[in-house]
Amino acid sequence: MDKPLLSEKTKDSERWDLYQYLQRNSSSARNAFAGTGVTVEEIRSASAVSDPPSLYPPVLTSPVSLPTPQAIGYPSASAASHELQRQILDEIEIRELLIDHIGHRCCWGSRPARTWKIHSVEDCNVYAGTLDTFIEEREALTQTVPFNGGSFNGKKHGSEPELWQLDLRSQFPTLFVPYKETQVPVPNSETVEKCTDCTGRGEVVCPTCNADGEPGFYKENQMMKCSACYGRGLLAHKDGSDTICAGCNGKGKLPCPNCQSRGLIKCQTCHGTGSLLTSSTAVVRWKTLSKRKVSATRGAGSVPEEVFHRAEGVQLCNTQAYQCTPAYFADSYFLNKFSSEVISLRAEVPPTANVVCERHTISVVPVTRVTMEERGKAFSFYIIGFGKEIYLKDYYPARFCWGLCPCLEWLKV
Repeated sequence: MDKPLLSEKTKDSERWDLYQYLQRNSSSARNAFAGTGVTVEEIRSASAVSDPPSLYPPVLTSPVSLPTPQAIGYPSASAASHELQRQILDEIEIRELLIDHIGHRCCWGSRPARTWKIHSVEDCNVYAGTLDTFIEEREALTQTVPFNGGSFNGKKHGSEPELWQLDLRSQFPTLFVPYKETQVPVPNSETVEKCTDCTGRGEVVCPTCNADGEPGFYKENQMMKCSACYGRGLLAHKDGSDTICAGCNGKGKLPCPNCQSRGLIKCQTCHGTGSLLTSSTAVVRWKTLSKRKVSATRGAGSVPEEVFHRAEGVQLCNTQAYQCTPAYFADSYFLNKFSSEVISLRAEVPPTANVVCERHTISVVPVTRVTMEERGKAFSFYIIGFGKEIYLKDYYPARFCWGLCPCLEWLKV
């Protein structure tokens, strides 16, 4: 009998408050729970070796049963074979499935599907195994913005918590979501410092009119030559006459367009405030790292693996634990070996992440290979899964697109 993940008698407030991470370097915690159902007592005992502290929310609405080695919950290989007997197809259904598949392609004729002889129908059942590793990754980002005055959340309100001490129960997603990211301000991490670019003055030396000056020194009232009259103050005409330059009013010089000859401009780093507010933000990412493996016979070797993984089949194994161990089938050495091979593909966890949970599944997908022939020509296609998806790799004898895709179905070829 499978054991529930948590007893139904456990209070809701107590269910996930004690949920612990599996640390990448905590081998004792991994071994304690590998491949077994998790009880409240085991979770409490894990808190002694699990770091960071548990801060997980209730992410499951009902207890989840996990198979254990002591009470094997996997169907036997013979039972799975009996389940697959439902996939037996007759000639009429085979032709209907192929005609429906061809009907979604405007340039394919239906005559081979309707009239060609079915030469052979063979079973090529495939085993598909997955190992999903659900991780939480945390990274600290430092942000600096101009400080405009007022109060700020600094260390006077308390000490700054460590990155993995942040309580993110309100943000925690459902287990094994593909990806979720959130950003949370770190409490008591704000500090106010003097702007280093302007040394707290809010202004820096103008690079236009004081470009040749010594660092930290500037001169006021630096004038620039008028570009219209070249500093003469007069504009010369072809008839030999001169007029006063309107650009500089005859002075021949203009104030600096950047600072109006003040010698200083507003600091762009602090926007003239002279102070900067620095704070830390925690970037938290939850994601599922998946490793997949397919064991297919030679007859189904040309079908891409992703086709089998998305197909519906008979699930032989579905375990969830901190660290999954290979499944055990009493009547199938092959499945035991295949499960071990899937587990050995475990995804590498980034150094900034912790493992939350793993899920290991093995399914057998019914695959039927059909070969049709007519006058020395032949083609094959596959009927995959209980959803009876058609996979036709390349060759089909009645294709008329030639890269142009005209619809010639009306020819009744």
